Amino acid sequence: MSDLRTNTLRGYLAEFLVARAVGTDRPRVEWDAFDVLTPEGIKVEVKATGFVQAWTQLKPRESRSWTISQTVPYDSAGRPCGPRGFQADVYVFAVHTARTNDEYNALDVDQWKFYVLSAPQIMTLPRDRNDRACATLLRVQERTQAVIYTELAATVGEAATRQ
Repeated sequence: MSDLRTNTLRGYLAEFLVARAVGTDRPRVEWDAFDVLTPEGIKVEVKATGFVQAWTQLKPRESRSWTISQTVPYDSAGRPCGPRGFQADVYVFAVHTARTNDEYNALDVDQWKFYVLSAPQIMTLPRDRNDRACATLLRVQERTQAVIYTELAATVGEAATRQ
């Protein structure tokens, strides 16, 4: 089995967890402008991180961060189909909270915290020189509180209506 502590696989797992939580069975589309489409039509981008990594660490890094790029959406034929910008309605920051390899269980949803921001909230984040939104865990926590897996669907729906 692949190591779910690697950043790429953790991201895919987080997307799967969010998709299951919001009740969609739509297959993941690799080059889509967003990660998950809810049955209500809400476009969700999922960003994932964790404290335990696949490589040897002296101690877990405490800081968590993500960059969120503005992109141009493309249709299934590979043609641009909209303006450059943040493509999702809602952004879910999924944080796997285990601090040691001994306690690590990627499939235990109780070991995940989810932070949900609306697209307008993403636009308030500081930008880097490439105009990417810079989200640190602290900045995300200043804008919203963590929710557990069972609260995720309702929170995504609420965030989609925030301005």
